[in-house]
Amino acid sequence: MSQPVRMAVVGVGHFGRVHATKVSQTEGAELVAVADLDGDRAAEVAGELGVAAVTDMAELYDQVDAVCVAAATRAHAAVAGSFLERGIHVLVEKPITPDVASARKLIDTAANANAILQVGHLQRFFGVTEALRKRVSRPLFVECTRIAPFKPRGTDVNVILDLMIHDLDLILSFTEGSLLSVDAAGAPVLSDSEDIANARLKFSDGCVANITSSRISLKTERKMRIFQPDSYITVDFETHTIRTVWRDDSKPGPIPGAPGVGFEEETYRETDALGREIAAFVNAVATGGRPEVSGEDGLRALEAALMVTDSLRAHAELIQDGAVRKASG
Repeated sequence: MSQPVRMAVVGVGHFGRVHATKVSQTEGAELVAVADLDGDRAAEVAGELGVAAVTDMAELYDQVDAVCVAAATRAHAAVAGSFLERGIHVLVEKPITPDVASARKLIDTAANANAILQVGHLQRFFGVTEALRKRVSRPLFVECTRIAPFKPRGTDVNVILDLMIHDLDLILSFTEGSLLSVDAAGAPVLSDSEDIANARLKFSDGCVANITSSRISLKTERKMRIFQPDSYITVDFETHTIRTVWRDDSKPGPIPGAPGVGFEEETYRETDALGREIAAFVNAVATGGRPEVSGEDGLRALEAALMVTDSLRAHAELIQDGAVRKASG
């Protein structure tokens, strides 16, 4: 594709507005419009970027080659599907959809129309994540903590689909095994869905993961620890720092007869992850290549997130049943 990829952003709330700005700055792309059901919001963002504003996304069908869908999760299937079935390429924010059936339908629609479907798992596009990927070979145990203060936006889904799904996606990309079982607990605190959760996952290759996510914390923390047969890796996604400890037989050990230990610490310069994500999408559209985060990747992360949610709610019912029995006993 020698001409710029003509693009629009559908849904220009807080994150959609950032999407639109990044698209307008992406080489090989041309932002032609933004769409939102809130006409005033669409006009405001469009005015900032010098593009058209629409409230009916159908007006975009003949104007664009590709779209970023940053609407509410409940609208992903309908919005993304309407563009894909017309052969228009789609970058849809995570989670891909709220349920597995609609996610599979989007994947099939994209395949039948020969259209690119990329899912916005932004964590994959940070430089520190790419460096981590090069160090992970055989994870045996993974521990993740992803906590943040409460923000009203994003509460249309629970904390698993809002925050934990980032770590689920990364772990699934590291492991070769399938997810066998989940044991989870959590609770809604400030919203109508779960705001805090912990899950323990077991995979067929022997890997075990323990993940804690909260959107009601007093601080922000995003860390991952990975145990491997010959190394231990910690990554701080806030400071973009990786620390690695490994066995090094070329060095003397800390005590006679013990193996030597190697240690490395590296901090990676903050990168424009969203800009890189959009650039990767534009490149896939222009070249016809496979997107870096495919619809199938988004589906795997969604399936894992829903397994966590099912386990969490089964645990909540168990507690409730126990409380009722105790009260009536």
